[in-house]
Amino acid sequence: MAWGETTAWIDGTLNNDLYQQLLDDAETAPRRNAARRKIVHPGEMPWEMSRQGLLKHLINEGMNTRMETVDAYMQIIPPGSRSGRHRHLAEECLYVLEGKGYDLHQDCDVEITDDYHWKPQDEIKRFDYEAGDVIYVPPNTIHQHFNADPDRPLRLISTINRIFKQCGLNDLEQLENAPEYVEGMALTPELVRRYLRAERRSAGCNPSVPNFP
Repeated sequence: MAWGETTAWIDGTLNNDLYQQLLDDAETAPRRNAARRKIVHPGEMPWEMSRQGLLKHLINEGMNTRMETVDAYMQIIPPGSRSGRHRHLAEECLYVLEGKGYDLHQDCDVEITDDYHWKPQDEIKRFDYEAGDVIYVPPNTIHQHFNADPDRPLRLISTINRIFKQCGLNDLEQLENAPEYVEGMALTPELVRRYLRAERRSAGCNPSVPNFP
């Protein structure tokens, strides 16, 4: 047996019980999980006026639920409005809960070496949908949701796998804000109802609140 490399690997005085921590984590997981929610009621689902638009978070890593791998939110797009425009490495699936609309998708050429590079392709594709349809957004695709109805809201349920983030691949970039976005806005049920009733606004308008009746 060769021991010539002993002078290299034998070095160091640092001790740490990392394996024991794995055992302890496995042993205490059932007790921790028992305190995590399996049922989330509407009043426990946080609102957010995000750069991507008006969201109600259904499942999120920050909500202390039993879900380990998936995040989900409901996106509400007011009549005639649109979401923000963004790109992320993780693929996304959306269910059209209410209304009708369309997506614009722009594929990107990607190179991952020591660094991560992406370049949008020239072609922008349009996909129309209505309630009951499912939208698939491929990895690293620039995309934006549009409400095609000037009188009714569009509601989407978005699900995305948080494993990408846990693997260090949380490549998320916001390219355009939703028209309704106002930094720090606190949403309430009444304010959301007003957004749902809002009449179509002119293109390029970015009001802090909708034109309420």
